[in-house]
Amino acid sequence: MAFRGGRWGAVRAVLPQVADAVYAVGSLAISASMLHNWPDPTNHWRDSDALAYVLVAAVYLPLAVRRRAPLFVFAANAAVVLTYLTLAYYHPVVVCGLALANYTVAAHRPREVSVPCTVVTWLVLLWGTRLAEPGIGALSAAFVTATAAVTWVTGDVSRRLAERGRRLAALTEQLRREQEERTRRAVSDECMRIARELHDVVAHHVSVISIQAGLADYVFTTDPPTAHKAVGVITDSARDAGDEMRRMLAVLRHGVQHTAHDRTDALSDADGAAPGMARLAELADRVRAAGVPVRITGDTLADPLPAGLDMCVYRVVQEALTNVLKHAPTATATVALSRGRGTVRVRVTDDGPSRPVTGRRDGAGHGLIGMRERATIYGGTVTAGARSQGGFEVDLVMPVPDV
Repeated sequence: MAFRGGRWGAVRAVLPQVADAVYAVGSLAISASMLHNWPDPTNHWRDSDALAYVLVAAVYLPLAVRRRAPLFVFAANAAVVLTYLTLAYYHPVVVCGLALANYTVAAHRPREVSVPCTVVTWLVLLWGTRLAEPGIGALSAAFVTATAAVTWVTGDVSRRLAERGRRLAALTEQLRREQEERTRRAVSDECMRIARELHDVVAHHVSVISIQAGLADYVFTTDPPTAHKAVGVITDSARDAGDEMRRMLAVLRHGVQHTAHDRTDALSDADGAAPGMARLAELADRVRAAGVPVRITGDTLADPLPAGLDMCVYRVVQEALTNVLKHAPTATATVALSRGRGTVRVRVTDDGPSRPVTGRRDGAGHGLIGMRERATIYGGTVTAGARSQGGFEVDLVMPVPDV
């Protein structure tokens, strides 16, 4: 296909040149025939001799390269036609040649060039009207005036259409590049979103499993019921992690071209409900089972949030509680929910030891960065830091659009 396309492109490039050459030769043949066969019983024009045919050839043959050098062809054509008309040869046979040369200039050059050429065309042809047959001088002058005007107008329109086509082609190419850039950006954003999901899912559940595995190993022989309960928590956390991973794979199968709302629908259709505030109690139970007491206070957020926003709030709470498990396993955590006019606020606090906030993208810093990125997507803010009375606080404020 590439070969065929390349060969067809070469043919298309050559076709106008071939057409011009055919036109030049055909017009020369027709004009020479008219010059030879036109009757002149009153000897109104100068007799056609070899010079007349040479001049006619000099008018039409250069038109074969008119697209390559329109100004040169026009200048040569106008000079030859002026010479031909001054010598008083039969004048109609050269009108078409000069008209086409003028059209070519108008079609390939700006108006500041084509308008003076049109004036030259009109003056040269008007000079030839003195050779008109008696009684049609005025008609001949009107004809050459219309010829000059029509050739300029059609050529100028053709030039503007060609320029518009080139601009449209350039805009189309620009739009194509922008579309490719948007596609690359969408893929990049999707990769970042998946990375955040992986971090939230893996970090939370692995933290719970790690703590419970350590507890089970510690009390395996001294307190079998506690060890058995820890193994149960490990099983539940592993199952939940597997379910959420399957939901994420469903998103990948659904495709990166959908909007955030579409992707949330894909999550919901995979294996049960998508992670959201409706599952906050389950999250708190897992954290309690891992050894960190969790209290949920304030508004229950009974009114549902938009799907994407709901998942965002849930993930921030999940990450904040995971950080408590990692950094303050002996602390007590509190999740305070409140909903005001057009906003939702969630504060996750603990009474453990204070810890620094890091902006690094590895280790502990990645979780806080992920929270802020999630909140920013929906126009919210996340602040995190040590509390004056001890412990740590994550404060999320999200705008809620009017339904």
